[in-house]
Amino acid sequence: MRDSESFGVEAGRGEEVVGWMNEQARRRGYKFEARLYGHELRTENFGSFEMFSWVGDAGSARSLTTRASKRFKARVIEGGYKPAERVIRVRRSEYGMVKRGGKVIGHVEFEAARFGRQKWSVKAEERR
Repeated sequence: MRDSESFGVEAGRGEEVVGWMNEQARRRGYKFEARLYGHELRTENFGSFEMFSWVGDAGSARSLTTRASKRFKARVIEGGYKPAERVIRVRRSEYGMVKRGGKVIGHVEFEAARFGRQKWSVKAEERR
């Protein structure tokens, strides 16, 4: 995975968190850059999230997302987990973990059209 659009941060904290993540990546020499893309995702159990996309190394993205959650005490979605089945469907799906302070507090399943530029929507969610 070299990029993903299924990562998110608690609504209202996006600019602050994404800016901090980019600064940390620069300082540490990680191949990583994140940008907000103006999509807000609403979940029933966890509230609203500002979704961001990133380009670079997957390990760096997951590490920085977890560290940002701890530093800012904010809920984040760490997405990019693919379903195990190999069935081709009309809609694409991914899974994400919702974290707060570095701990997993739930899971989210995203869904979007396979063709076109449709944004992610929440298909299912569960608290842990």
